[in-house]
Amino acid sequence: MRKLFAQTGFPRLFGGLSTSMLGDSVMLLVLSMWVKTLTGSNAMAGLTFFFMVLPALGAPLLGVWVDRLPRKPILVWGNVASAAAVLPLVLVRDKGDVWLIWVVACLYGVSFVVLPAALNGLLKELLPDELLVDANSSLATIKEGFRLFGPLVGAALFATVGGWLVAVVDAATFVVAGLLIATIKVTETPAPTQHAFREEVMGGIRFLIGDRVLRHVLAGLGISILVIGFFESSIYALLDAFGKQATFAGAFVTAQGIGAIIGGLTAARAVRRVGEVSVCTLGLVALAVSTIVCIVAPSITVVMVGAAICGLGLPWTFVSFTTLMQRRSPGHLIGRVSTAVEVLLSTPQAISLALGSLLVSLLSYRQIFTIIATVILLGALQIALTLRDQLRPQPTAADDQLPAEPASGADAL
Repeated sequence: MRKLFAQTGFPRLFGGLSTSMLGDSVMLLVLSMWVKTLTGSNAMAGLTFFFMVLPALGAPLLGVWVDRLPRKPILVWGNVASAAAVLPLVLVRDKGDVWLIWVVACLYGVSFVVLPAALNGLLKELLPDELLVDANSSLATIKEGFRLFGPLVGAALFATVGGWLVAVVDAATFVVAGLLIATIKVTETPAPTQHAFREEVMGGIRFLIGDRVLRHVLAGLGISILVIGFFESSIYALLDAFGKQATFAGAFVTAQGIGAIIGGLTAARAVRRVGEVSVCTLGLVALAVSTIVCIVAPSITVVMVGAAICGLGLPWTFVSFTTLMQRRSPGHLIGRVSTAVEVLLSTPQAISLALGSLLVSLLSYRQIFTIIATVILLGALQIALTLRDQLRPQPTAADDQLPAEPASGADAL
């Protein structure tokens, strides 16, 4: 990590991103909590997350512009725009204003597409390939570490003062993040010659389809995410079963944060030891195990243990996959590859969130969690079986200089 923070520009980037992550940790749970409080509906609370992932369906169009424009200004102005996007929440008063929360959730979703894509590109400009996993791990650690207190702070502010103050705090963190990132000095590689817009839109998807490793890992993740979204609606049903209020979801997420800190701190070492594909598979297995723990839990204390195991699995899954994507993607395509991944993962997530909102009114949380655990294990098995030759550390030097065009022949099978 010392070598990572010695890289010019990264400490300020880390500071800016950490600040906005703090705002996210305070706000994001409050959005669904707010809807649950106003409507009393678990299904409507779950739909809040559906609106948040909806913008990812148009991600390839956004990815073209991320690759055409310098990434640093995108991050600066994207944070400023995000600050403006959350401020309408100060106008929410009653059940009739739930639509406004959903509009803000949708705008939040746009930032979740554009800002990570620009970040992936900027990281490739700032850092050598061998430090990418350290950067992803450090960012995941701080993001998940905020789960220890961010959701509790957000829930406390919401319960005692109101959601408007949470919105103001979140907006302020976005502004600070934009100002810090604006001070970074970086010379970005000029964008390549532009081609037909339709061809550029499809560039990231063609690359992912042609890259055997990314294609199969994405398939396993997509299978898993088809059910992971069920958590967002059924978590409130789980809390109801143990006699807990909706605000107790903050404690659940805090327990996740404890496991996530461990996961974030160990992800880089795990990737170097066994490789990105293995760590991603193990992360999915941990998510399935955490779900099983919640199914059999006799008390809320055991549920918190399951939440912590879930927290461990999240950074292992997504730090390893993000590093794999960054390492294998050419710099001039990284924005489109990132946004293509958003579509390929957010589409099943959107389906999952919508379906979860329906299932929570038909099935018990234990039945829903059983479906989640089974399907996630199938996703992990898909990756392990199709990429058996990748279940070991992969080289990161010359062998990673992959061509921009899709693979063909036997390697593409």
